[in-house]
Amino acid sequence: MMHALKSREAILLGAILVLLAMIAWRFPSFVSPGNLSNVFNDTAPLIILALGQTLVILTRCIDLSVAANLALTGMVVAMLNTAMPGLPIAVILVISLALGAFMGAINGLLVWKLAIPPIVVTLGTMTIFRGLIFVISDGSWVNAHEMSDAFTGFPRLQFLGLPMLSWIAICCALLCLVMVSRTPLGRAFYAVGGNPNAAVYAGIDVGRTQFAAFVLSGTLAGLTGYLWVARYSVAYVDIAGGFELEVVAACVIGGISIAGGAGTIVGAILGALFLGIVKNALPVVNISPFWQLAISGSAIIIAVAFNAQTRRKPGRIILRRAEATS
Repeated sequence: MMHALKSREAILLGAILVLLAMIAWRFPSFVSPGNLSNVFNDTAPLIILALGQTLVILTRCIDLSVAANLALTGMVVAMLNTAMPGLPIAVILVISLALGAFMGAINGLLVWKLAIPPIVVTLGTMTIFRGLIFVISDGSWVNAHEMSDAFTGFPRLQFLGLPMLSWIAICCALLCLVMVSRTPLGRAFYAVGGNPNAAVYAGIDVGRTQFAAFVLSGTLAGLTGYLWVARYSVAYVDIAGGFELEVVAACVIGGISIAGGAGTIVGAILGALFLGIVKNALPVVNISPFWQLAISGSAIIIAVAFNAQTRRKPGRIILRRAEATS
């Protein structure tokens, strides 16, 4: 029980509740069920991307191309819908998933087969994907009046009081929870991130495992690309620009160690919710939303410092015990 209370997830959940209480003290309507539902729906794209980023970071990698993947996939399906308005949404979803997975596979192959550092690979592909958006669209926008009602309406469909976008985020979270905790691949993510050399001796292919993480991250980014464009009813070159910072921030705040091998899916979800609440609360308390980037960057530094401090403590205890026995 005490271990659960001291866990990173419990601390973050407490911080979220304190934050909500502070906002509710001045603005009670913010914590109404309807508004909290809207906040969760606004945060759903961040949650989905954070889930994929978590899998990558667990393997000692990082994917800075998720927002560019989102943007390129969103532009492709938006232009496809403009050209073929009658295309079923199921087909649009399959194309989004496949295109996102393909871009994730490119990252994974470059890291696996060419042993290029993940941060270099994904910085490069991020730029390439953004450039491709301009090439295929010629810099033009796809606006709401050019999209079909079915295309833009799917994320807004209501089921049991929640939009479909929220339900998709919940389903993705449940699938990732099961995969990480109940499958060999999920355990391999932790093994590769915790100790790659030991993982090799255990018969785990480190490169293949990292490749799988990139593919899953890309798949979720592609899915989010369609949902984002359909929800906001617009596609353009700079869509979701800089959003990769928020995704990394959500993971780090949620306790996912940049060094790999440590963290939970629940922590990533709570980190995304924390940022989502902050983002939605800033206008309510008359603070410019442009402060969000500063808050996200500060949160990353604080979370990394907290992780480093907690990792350092066990080592000190071991040294003290060694000194005592000698």
